[in-house]
Amino acid sequence: MTRRCDWVGSDTMYIEYHDQEWGVPVYDDQLLFAKLILDGAQAGLSWITILRKRDNYWRAFDQFDPQKIANYDDAKITELLNDPGIVRNRLKIQAAIKNARAYLAIREEEGSFSDFLWQFVGRSPIQNQWQTMTNIPAKTDESLAMSKALKKRGFNFVGPTICYAFMQAVGMVNDHIVDCFRHAECAALS
Repeated sequence: MTRRCDWVGSDTMYIEYHDQEWGVPVYDDQLLFAKLILDGAQAGLSWITILRKRDNYWRAFDQFDPQKIANYDDAKITELLNDPGIVRNRLKIQAAIKNARAYLAIREEEGSFSDFLWQFVGRSPIQNQWQTMTNIPAKTDESLAMSKALKKRGFNFVGPTICYAFMQAVGMVNDHIVDCFRHAECAALS
């Protein structure tokens, strides 16, 4: 029997997400932007809620095109607030717009959103060796630094816990427990 991280459970969507995406290093600017928006949307909710709505988010938010999102107006916000396929929270929608503008500013100033984010882990995934899920922290010094830098640049819904969940998801940290079959696979990707 294949050993997975305990949080996966038996939901097939979670299993696929764990086995194919979670912890795989992502370096594409737009994918990182999309994931950060989705992790912000998760605030106060379970990840499975957002995972089940993820395709709807891609549709509703114009394939996470930051240029388009940065220009959303009141009519688009109203449209999103009426879209049952996403979490209809005004603050989270407004944060996505604000974050798109901040993302574009970082791209303009730094050249790469990926380089900006990956600096917080020394540009290489941190390979943790957690024995159990209870060993895994909710935030780290790196996620605190990322959160502070993103907030300084104008991002919202990027607290240190959200940033750490983001870092786990995009492979900045390998937080698969050591006896999970994905731990070694993700370590080999770095």
